[in-house]
Amino acid sequence: MQNYKKLLLAAAATLVFSANALAVDKYTVGIEGAYPPFNNKNASGEVVGFDPDIAMALCAKMKADCTIVTSDWDGIIPSLIAGKFDFVVSSQSITPERLEAVDFTNPYYSNKQQFIAPKNVDFKTDKADLKGKTIGTQRATQAATWLEDNLGSDITLKLYDTQENAYADLVAGRVDALLADKYANFDWLKSKDGQPYEFKGEPVNDDDKVGISLKKGNTVLKDKLNGALKEIVDDGTYKKINDKYFPFSIY
Repeated sequence: MQNYKKLLLAAAATLVFSANALAVDKYTVGIEGAYPPFNNKNASGEVVGFDPDIAMALCAKMKADCTIVTSDWDGIIPSLIAGKFDFVVSSQSITPERLEAVDFTNPYYSNKQQFIAPKNVDFKTDKADLKGKTIGTQRATQAATWLEDNLGSDITLKLYDTQENAYADLVAGRVDALLADKYANFDWLKSKDGQPYEFKGEPVNDDDKVGISLKKGNTVLKDKLNGALKEIVDDGTYKKINDKYFPFSIY
């Protein structure tokens, strides 16, 4: 009987060990899903783009089971704080204001903003020439902050819930120009709608770093994400994803 009990205990211990060994971390990843080429929905409703590709590569390195959930841009940080996501991979700039509410990983790419306007318009981007212009941008972005801080009441500022709606108003002639992330503009300018437009002036705010946001104090997950990010950069996975969307490095 004593030997039988020992066998049962050993078997139970083996089962517990096996269950722990097979346990997989599960995470929900927040992404806007309306910001090509970084994140967008295809015809099937699947979220595609640079951000989900990076997110899935990180999850593979962490050996984690990840599910992507979309959110409106304005609500993405409140949803993270409310626990709807474990972390957000959605082209978020690391700003002092956001750092008051959430933590960020190391940057996974560097960003800058640049004006676009019609090719057939002599559009200058110095403050004197921009005075009186109507400029569009997506709300709650670095571009919006830069316009508010640097041009203020000198321009008429139009804010949009998505970058796609901002592009639509540019095409419709409701704004003189847009200021947006250079790499999003780069992608749109290649489209049919974007052909009559071009970059104007030099980029602004060219030290903009983009990171993965997560709840304050979650150092375990932050360390895992930073470690996975280093791995995908070191082993060439990051470059493969980068080259899929851009003919230059954005890291």
